[in-house]
Amino acid sequence: MSSVPSPGVTNLHLAPGQVSPQGLIAEIDEGLFVTDLIGMGANVVTGDYSRGAAGFWIERGELAYPVSEVTIAGNLIDIFRTLTPANDLEFRRGINAPTVQVDDLTVAGV
Repeated sequence: MSSVPSPGVTNLHLAPGQVSPQGLIAEIDEGLFVTDLIGMGANVVTGDYSRGAAGFWIERGELAYPVSEVTIAGNLIDIFRTLTPANDLEFRRGINAPTVQVDDLTVAGV
């Protein structure tokens, strides 16, 4: 048995920004620090994006408490246009990206 081919990241490099991850978090009044993504949910025709996530809720610039089984959603064009990279780039084989901040995603289930 075999499966249908599917797209995936095998070679990515995103340049680091100027601010630390802690600096990015400090600027957020309310949001989600994602540590784990679950499932697949991108429509490559429309750009609609939705995935399950887990991480830590941010309140007044600080990590407040852990959350799991939430959904994040947005549009890939908006995500790529608004992302802000942190300065914590680590080189790991073919996928190299720092922490990123993405504005205006919908978070459900908190």
